[in-house]
Amino acid sequence: MLEVTSQTVSEHGLTEEEFERIQNILGRAPNLLELGIFSVMWSEHCSYKSSKKYLKSLPTSSQLVLQGPGENAGIIAINKEWAIAFKIESHNHPSFVEPYQGAATGVGGIIRDIFTMGARPIASLNSLRFGEIANPKTTHLIHGVVAGIGGYGNAFGCPTVGGELYFHKSYNGNILVNAFNLGLVKRDKIFRGKAEGIGNKVYYVGSKTGRDGIHGASLLASSEFDETTESKRPTVQVGDPFTEKLLLEACLEAMEKGTVLGIQDMGAAGLTCSSVEMASRASNGIELNLEKVPVREEGMTPYELMLSESQERMLLVPKPGMEEDLKNIFRKWDLDAVKIGQVTGDGVLRLKLNDKCVGEIPIHPLAEGAPVYAPDYGRPVSKPSYLERVEKIPSVEIPKDFNETLIHLIGSPNICSRRWVYRQYDQHVGINTVQSPGGDAAVIRIREVSPKGLAISTDCNSRYVYLSPRVGTIIAVAEAARNVSCVGAIPIALTNCLNFGSPENPQIMWQFKEATEGLREASLKFETPVISGNVSFYNETNAEPIFPTPVIGMVGLLEDVSKYAKNHFTNKNEEIILIGEKIASIQDDKNGLAGSEYLSLIHNLEVGIPTIDLELEKGVHSIVRRLIQNGLVTACHDCSDGGLVVALTEMAISGPSRVGCGINLPLSVRFDTILFGERQSRIIVTATPENAKKVLSILTESDIPHTQIGKTGGDRIKINNLIDLSLADVAKAWSSTLEEGF
Repeated sequence: MLEVTSQTVSEHGLTEEEFERIQNILGRAPNLLELGIFSVMWSEHCSYKSSKKYLKSLPTSSQLVLQGPGENAGIIAINKEWAIAFKIESHNHPSFVEPYQGAATGVGGIIRDIFTMGARPIASLNSLRFGEIANPKTTHLIHGVVAGIGGYGNAFGCPTVGGELYFHKSYNGNILVNAFNLGLVKRDKIFRGKAEGIGNKVYYVGSKTGRDGIHGASLLASSEFDETTESKRPTVQVGDPFTEKLLLEACLEAMEKGTVLGIQDMGAAGLTCSSVEMASRASNGIELNLEKVPVREEGMTPYELMLSESQERMLLVPKPGMEEDLKNIFRKWDLDAVKIGQVTGDGVLRLKLNDKCVGEIPIHPLAEGAPVYAPDYGRPVSKPSYLERVEKIPSVEIPKDFNETLIHLIGSPNICSRRWVYRQYDQHVGINTVQSPGGDAAVIRIREVSPKGLAISTDCNSRYVYLSPRVGTIIAVAEAARNVSCVGAIPIALTNCLNFGSPENPQIMWQFKEATEGLREASLKFETPVISGNVSFYNETNAEPIFPTPVIGMVGLLEDVSKYAKNHFTNKNEEIILIGEKIASIQDDKNGLAGSEYLSLIHNLEVGIPTIDLELEKGVHSIVRRLIQNGLVTACHDCSDGGLVVALTEMAISGPSRVGCGINLPLSVRFDTILFGERQSRIIVTATPENAKKVLSILTESDIPHTQIGKTGGDRIKINNLIDLSLADVAKAWSSTLEEGF
């Protein structure tokens, strides 16, 4: 085996101090195999060494939480018999290097996280960030990523029911591909990744091992990009959705028949991470015979076998005496099921090749003993200097032509229709999709607990987080909860994918600290525990970081899925009511424009500090859910990117039959801040004239600010004497940007 040198240590992403620590743990210098194992287990991707301190402060429990962070996915109960498992993960760097396979294996990996828990995957979502739409590389990347998501998810047979898409120059050199999946599981059939029972056998199941993906976790996902990015293509895994489908069915059958004691996905760091984590969770050791690992390439070394990230593989501990039953199940599904080792009681990872020991490392330092970097040790924090420059909004001219401004906004890349993307996904396989992509939240029925259903949303306005990491993250949680509430669901739990630049930069770590504090505050307010998640650092190229992007995946419960609210106008002559704001009482001048798409697109400014009143926000959610559950509203849509007028326009043109509106606003301050400002906690509802009286009475009694702003009807959008556009014109602007751009 090759000698370990200082250059070898550096190439494995380890510092001199970390290497010294490894030598102290082993009482000797590691060989190359052992060094590789430490490098992946102590990487940011696997150990969370820079984020662990902050993540511990997040609320992770409630009466409904059955499994919080620490397993492959979080689990929350939806009744006495059934539960749901869900999680969101990043596959950013692989998707930039090789967009199709990077995105595809991101989908495959998150699906395995779900069915490893014993849950059948029933819904996928995603959160995507690309560079400027005019950037030539954006076309290549978005085509590859969208094709990869569709290619894997469609073939596997799990519907992609929602997501989000955002363009900004900060992602020119580092895109974000975050994949979410949710599955259904019986509460008495939940499985965990533990290697229990000394002497129990350890089985490798699924696809054979190749050389793809080696160092994906330690180097590709735990370092920033530079001019050598393209050379990292071999570290991207290659996925096979058809094999994954077989693996799903084999695993679920093995679980159902009681043959499984513990199971773990071979995801990041492959056989290394799965074996170490399984042994660690059970406070045991594990011994592996590497010559028994099924391979698809000749001459693979122990180093390659342990660090390969080949897809569609699991490590499994069967119940004693049921090994043959397990093998028969996997044989039926035409998959390998090979005994490669056993559980030991000495707390050591012991690796053998043809009876010769080639590696021996204590488990605890690998799984739990990675260095923890905090402000007082290795990861100082410093408030970014740019914040002083963006606090104040300079004087900006009010547009001379509001019609033209609305057309620009509704057709902007961050607001326009996403149909070009989601039409490439199978949204209805499994026939549980009630509301497809395009609504405030995806809605799916759960036949096993009928008439209940689930609402799911992924959200983050990264510009807000850039301008105020704490408030921006609070708003991300609030918007996710708002979107779920807009269909009538009660938010019950969330998962997160925290995408940031290099943790070695004190200003990035300040952003991260502030964001996690905001996440904690909002999660407590909405009573939505953080049951799973992921941290993705080093999202930058040549020291240019992305906008901080803490993506929130929110899940809500609908007691009766048939009562969900649509987000578009359906009938003429209905009252339109804005909930959460009394427009006549607005006193601010341009502060309502903070961080808005309007300021960015029309005035080329990314400035202002967004604000939110969490008490008002929660009250608005509650009252809107009440109105929906009582059948008093016919449509419901939140105000977000682009503000009030964009939300009204979306409601007019996004339905199967377009319905216009006539709006009369009390414009007592700047017209643009009323029309295009992005003040939080605002939801638009429509109601029949009869029900509108009841809605207004309930709102008044509840002391929730509101404004009756107009009526539905006609084929135009008319707002005071400022905007008068045909639905055909705004619909063309809204639908053509991505269709014609890509």
